[in-house]
Amino acid sequence: MAKLSVVISAYNEEQKIAKCLESAKFADEIVVIDNSSTDNTSKIASKYTKNIYTQKNNPAQIDLQKNFGFEKATGDWILSLDADETVSGELAEEIKETLAKNVKENGYLIPRKNYIFGEWIEHAGWYPDYQLRLFRKGKGKFLEKHVHEKLKVEGETGKLKNDILHDNYETILQFMHRAVDVYCPNEADFLLSNGYKFSSFDAIRFPFDEFVNRFFAREGYKDGLHGLMLSILMAFYRFLVFAYIWEKMGFIKENGEEFLQKAEEEFKKADKDLRFWFFNEKKKGTKNPIKKNIYRVSQKIRI
Repeated sequence: MAKLSVVISAYNEEQKIAKCLESAKFADEIVVIDNSSTDNTSKIASKYTKNIYTQKNNPAQIDLQKNFGFEKATGDWILSLDADETVSGELAEEIKETLAKNVKENGYLIPRKNYIFGEWIEHAGWYPDYQLRLFRKGKGKFLEKHVHEKLKVEGETGKLKNDILHDNYETILQFMHRAVDVYCPNEADFLLSNGYKFSSFDAIRFPFDEFVNRFFAREGYKDGLHGLMLSILMAFYRFLVFAYIWEKMGFIKENGEEFLQKAEEEFKKADKDLRFWFFNEKKKGTKNPIKKNIYRVSQKIRI
């Protein structure tokens, strides 16, 4: 059977890395990349592997830096993990069964369960959250500096059925810290470098569209209060992206007699869209054909 290396990237993860390493023990090799941690991350990792390498921490290139670990791996295949992720027992068995075959694929997408604020979030775009993490050595790497950029694999890819388990955000402060200090400024730079054309009313559109996408289109409401709060937090995330763009463009000034009218038009459009989505989801959720017709007629009258 082909040899498997699990490559784990970590920075100050003394609370979580042992759980991650325990789940990786099925592999032939474990490689840990310690991004200059100041806690006991490296000491804990040394109980599981001798293959520990250190590099300077760079939060703005957290994915790109993982390539360093891929180069150190000696296996035929690489499974890339973050220190706050674990391999489910079912996934470990599926990976072993897959690599025992003479497969044509060079990489595999793996579904990921995100546990946020103590709950598995099944909707709002958080599941199945496919991640391209298993690939042949030499066939996969990160190409961009953009945070959350997907790993690129040469050749065909397939999908596995079982999950990576991700202990994601545990506190509001953790969410805000990552958004304000790392993710949002990085995403602002990415949009600007890819030709984003500034529009003042994206200050409204960015967060509103994100909320609608998360709460309605991706059915975040099915996760109850967790779904609502995460949809609002992600809307705020997108608002911050726009705010950083505005800052990086020198705080563009725009006013005039028509500014209030334009703002009113944007909010009217948002109100209309909200009414559409509420009626649409209620209509979709009822099995009674009479009620469905009532919702359909009401929607036409009110909108």
